[in-house]
Amino acid sequence: MGRVSGKVALVTGAGAGQGEAEARMLAAEGASVIATDINLEAVTRVVDEINAERPGAAIALKHDVASGDAWAEVVAKAKDAFGPITILVNNAGILAPATYDKLTHEHWQRTMDVNAWSQFVGMQSVIPQMQEAGVGSIINIASLAVVNACGRFTAYTASKGAVDAVTRAAAIELAPLNIRVNSVNPGVIHTAMVDEAFPDQTSIDTAAAAQPLRRMGRPIDLAYLILYLASDESWFTTGTAQNIDGGLSVMGGVTPVVER
Repeated sequence: MGRVSGKVALVTGAGAGQGEAEARMLAAEGASVIATDINLEAVTRVVDEINAERPGAAIALKHDVASGDAWAEVVAKAKDAFGPITILVNNAGILAPATYDKLTHEHWQRTMDVNAWSQFVGMQSVIPQMQEAGVGSIINIASLAVVNACGRFTAYTASKGAVDAVTRAAAIELAPLNIRVNSVNPGVIHTAMVDEAFPDQTSIDTAAAAQPLRRMGRPIDLAYLILYLASDESWFTTGTAQNIDGGLSVMGGVTPVVER
């Protein structure tokens, strides 16, 4: 315990899955955590359980991440509760699959607003507090789709590509302010979002078997990487895009038959 002691972390989409694991991990390692989600009931459950282990460590807030006004309200409440935010984990997002011919402008815009605009306006909203604190770590959750694209996720892939590009640009612009910005590309992490993409056990088993490690990732696997990027251990790490994918991004080609 203590890798992020004294830090104040805002984690979006913390009501379940990856965001829940990240919020729990950061709180367990000493951070004060603002856990937000569009589903207030879900994120309140998570925060109640965190506070049962470490009283007063976290607060829960309802949060529409696509709204700039909502961001302004959330960061103000966060500062009132714990002081300036020094860690931002832009985790919230939607999968929103659609075949190429069915993709509408409305679908595209909603996906971009929730997955990409939300992360930019989130950064924009917390930077003044990080400047006040003199330090900051921003972690944007992108996707392995940035590296390995697949069908039915055109808008999703575009939105996560935007996250990847904005992260690199922000890392350079914010470096003089002692604010580090990194992105993470999760592969197939077993969450409700993955269950949406693979809705039955056969498809889940097939997806797991396709991984080099022959298994899906777990939310806690991602949480450990987020903890590193949030902590002072990553003091010299900025502008990176870190894959956490069980080797999927480097798998390719065919395996030759070699006589033994």
